[in-house]
Amino acid sequence: MENFIVSARKYRPSNFKSVVGQVSITTTLKNAIKNNHLAQAYLFCGPRGVGKTTCARIFAKTINCKNLDENVEPCNTCESCESFNNNRSYNIHELDAASNNSVEDIRNLIEQVRIPPQVGKYSIYIIDEVHMLSSQAFNAFLKTLEEPPAHAIFILATTEKHKIIPTILSRCQIFDFNRIRVDDTVNYLEYIAKEESITYEVDGLNIIAQKADGAMRDALSIFDQVVSFSGSNITYQGVIDNLNVLDYDYYFKLTDAFNQNSISDALLIFNEILDKGFDAHHFINGLSEHFRNLLVCKDEITLQLLEVGANIRDRYKEQTRSCNSEFLFSALEISNKCDIGYRLSKNKRLHVELGLIELCNISSEKKNSSQLEKKEETPKESNEKTTKPKIERSEEQEIIQEKKEIKEKPQFKNKPKSFSTFSIKEKLNQTVNTDVVEEPREEIHKAESSENLNNSFNEKDLIEKWHEFSNKMGAKPRIFNTLTSKNPKLEDKNIVTFQIDNNLQEQKINEIRNELIDYLKRQLKNSNIELKLIISEAEEENNKLYTAEDKFKHMLSKNQDLNKLKQEFNLDLE
Repeated sequence: MENFIVSARKYRPSNFKSVVGQVSITTTLKNAIKNNHLAQAYLFCGPRGVGKTTCARIFAKTINCKNLDENVEPCNTCESCESFNNNRSYNIHELDAASNNSVEDIRNLIEQVRIPPQVGKYSIYIIDEVHMLSSQAFNAFLKTLEEPPAHAIFILATTEKHKIIPTILSRCQIFDFNRIRVDDTVNYLEYIAKEESITYEVDGLNIIAQKADGAMRDALSIFDQVVSFSGSNITYQGVIDNLNVLDYDYYFKLTDAFNQNSISDALLIFNEILDKGFDAHHFINGLSEHFRNLLVCKDEITLQLLEVGANIRDRYKEQTRSCNSEFLFSALEISNKCDIGYRLSKNKRLHVELGLIELCNISSEKKNSSQLEKKEETPKESNEKTTKPKIERSEEQEIIQEKKEIKEKPQFKNKPKSFSTFSIKEKLNQTVNTDVVEEPREEIHKAESSENLNNSFNEKDLIEKWHEFSNKMGAKPRIFNTLTSKNPKLEDKNIVTFQIDNNLQEQKINEIRNELIDYLKRQLKNSNIELKLIISEAEEENNKLYTAEDKFKHMLSKNQDLNKLKQEFNLDLE
């Protein structure tokens, strides 16, 4: 029975060409060898399993090779290459800094550096996990690293570059290794599967590559594990069963349930996920990733950010057509809140279920808000169309009639004129406001000539003319709402009283006080009309607002647009 060799060792790259996903780094190293521009120290840094130590070994092997080919690759036939392949090379020294991190270990290394190579031109020293060296060991290593012998080259490798002191970094050429892309990992796994005569499904290999999270060594370890589970046939279902990975199908079903506002289906799918032993927090993270992938599929430019297989990518493209961007933005926000609050929640299952219910209500809330907007818009439009023409016609008829009356009545030349006070600020506001209907000049002359009119009128006529003036204030919602909140009352024939709730309403009415009184005088043909405002303090004392709901209802009675604002932004009363 032959000894089994894991794929990470068996298929470890032996030349620059076989290194996966680090083209820029391997090209730079090959050019340095080709042009004989070798530095005295290199630093390879990056995440685990991306080929730092492997590239260091290949680089060291290639430097001393005597028969390089045209592509600057080692020949594997010379004495130096054969000794390296058989692990008996005395020119390449590997040191594990995790277990040799003291000052004494570095002193022994410095003594060893002085010995020239037996075969080849250079002695290469590979120090792995160099960040594990103590600060004293780093300081002892500084002088040798800066001015080593001509035959010595140092290659340092680490996963945590930030732990290395700056004086070491400044003496090295730094190469940052990238995470290996999912597509590159899948291609390499396909190559290994063909070499081992293993049948496979590409979606299954894609799951392995995603689980490895950019580390080729992890991907090869998972590959061996899946092969041990499923034999010589790797399937998508076998991979997710063995690795306990949550199937994409659950997320697609849940998204359909959210679009259909089906709370029951969403809760049943979540219960099935829990029954299979999956962690609820892991499920929420996967759901957020699913919404992110759907958003990425919205644009062809960002489609390259989707790291999934071809079949899964087609399903994402199909489902993203039924999900608009607003839904995805809201869904991402809800899932993110659920993820943040998961650890603080005592009833974690209920916490996730409330998040799923909220996701199901996204589309229904938008439908309700759109219907409310339509209902609120249509009455306003109809009122504007019906009331405005009537008001204009009635004013024209009254102007003509009053002209006739003025002509028929005798004019008194020596009669003194009465002057009324006015505010310059209010007159300026009236000229700036283009929404209010401007009074024609004929009406101004008519008002001056009708100052001494003293016709009697009843409360019904007063209310009618009051509301006619209120309709002119439609462009000023606060004044309009204040004037229409209550009806005016008539006292002592010429005194009009109007009850208000607070000082703010008094201030708003005072802004148009003169305009209102002039309008009533003209329309009711009485120049002695006076307006008296009464603040209902007793009503405020009896109806104290204690809760947030009472306060909102009180504000809603003053301005109906608050309800539309609350629904549009999904606001809470608290």
